Amino acid sequence: MDAMTASSDGRPAVHLIDGSLYVFRAWHSMPDEFFDADDHPINAVHGFTRFLCELLERVQPEHVAVAFDASLTSSFRNAIYPAYKANRELPPPALERQFVMCRAITEALGIHVMIDHAFEADDLIGTTVWGLRAMGWRSVIVSADKDFGQLLGEHDEQWDYARNTRWGPLGVHERLGVHPHQVADYLALCGDAVDNIPGVPGIGAKTAAALLTHFGSLDALLERVDEVTFLRLRGAAACAVKLREHGEMARMYRRLTRIALDAPSAITPDLLVRQSRDSAQLDAICEQLRFGAFTRSRLRAQLR
Repeated sequence: MDAMTASSDGRPAVHLIDGSLYVFRAWHSMPDEFFDADDHPINAVHGFTRFLCELLERVQPEHVAVAFDASLTSSFRNAIYPAYKANRELPPPALERQFVMCRAITEALGIHVMIDHAFEADDLIGTTVWGLRAMGWRSVIVSADKDFGQLLGEHDEQWDYARNTRWGPLGVHERLGVHPHQVADYLALCGDAVDNIPGVPGIGAKTAAALLTHFGSLDALLERVDEVTFLRLRGAAACAVKLREHGEMARMYRRLTRIALDAPSAITPDLLVRQSRDSAQLDAICEQLRFGAFTRSRLRAQLR
């Protein structure tokens, strides 16, 4: 069993999977040569299923959940900032259909699915991490998304499955130059092009990290903005001017970059235990998807 299942101090672990990330990756990487019984493309379903089987075979987690996004245009963040993620095209109908099938496979394996139209997968995972931590659990977040760095507590880990790299709170600092509690501030300052968050003009990743290292937080930085001019920082005077002009926008951006910890959920460890499922449900899905014998056998082997 994978060493990540329990920590050295015996804390139980829950694996929380950023499902949408792996569906999108499969959509872009798998060839368009897979079709279901109705001739709909299912390349993303094939790739996601392969990923999920590999993870379950490797880790054999007792407690696991997969979070999916359903809020590309309906997130609470869109009400705060209408341009949020406006740079992204909506998934085409062919991919939307595959998302539904990926959720169906996940549920057929007895794995808890988290999805909400107002909160993103990040928020659902964040709320779960926060709630279970208070119960003495550690979380393993399966995703490459840098946003999740803000969730990592002393005993938590993030796992980029594709690259097989894992890190805890210290790894966040090694990657971004800031500590987990500063990640939302960091992204508010330097922006996040993936989510169409511009940040403060002229402040890049290194400058944002340097400012937060010195001031500790975005609020402290803006309260003491006059001190920025005297820092040993390239373009310090211009940076101070930009912060004065865009300080309130930076505070607003932080409302976008901060992962919500109060998504509507009643997550308990019992809810995340893999459940027993009838093979008939899984067999019907495999038949519809025209899965081959090898994929079917791998999926059946994961039934409880």
